[in-house]
Amino acid sequence: MPLPKEQTYTIEDIYKLPDGVRAELIDGEIYYMAPPSRIHQDISGKLYQTIANYIDDHNGSCKIYAAPFAVFLNEDDKNYVEPDISVICDKDKLNDRGCTGAPDWIIEIVSPSSQRMDYAIKFSKYQDAGVREYWVVDPLKKRIVVWSLEQNPEPTGPSIMEMYTFNDTIKSGIYEDLYIDFSKISVFV
Repeated sequence: MPLPKEQTYTIEDIYKLPDGVRAELIDGEIYYMAPPSRIHQDISGKLYQTIANYIDDHNGSCKIYAAPFAVFLNEDDKNYVEPDISVICDKDKLNDRGCTGAPDWIIEIVSPSSQRMDYAIKFSKYQDAGVREYWVVDPLKKRIVVWSLEQNPEPTGPSIMEMYTFNDTIKSGIYEDLYIDFSKISVFV
């Protein structure tokens, strides 16, 4: 007897979800998202504010978006994510629905229920899609993992990864002089 065939979902299925239900779609599989915690929102808000102020102060051309913001990573209808923070420097990728293609910089704030998703599944999708820089902020472990995905000349080879604590100041890889002092952000944790 054959095994039952798994259903493959599309972006259309995401848009059919009831109001208030958030989910992401990766390779045709739906991943439901729990509401963010207060700490998650505090960290997200401070990171957004810091990066947005930097972009504004430097008359930057990049745009920053906080979740929920639709990112269509591939040119298919089976991949849809909502990163906590997305920085997009190519305005041709932006439309009324969100971002089509890879943002330049993505930051995810991990929760206990999203660890596998943020550290493994999304990392792989972001790397394959061409995201230049990917940060995972982990409030429970009080650490930040930074992947510089564009620094590796081999698209399928290992990326450069560094780990930091909530006491460190971290330089953004896509900007020459943007430093984020996590001791000022982590006061909320």
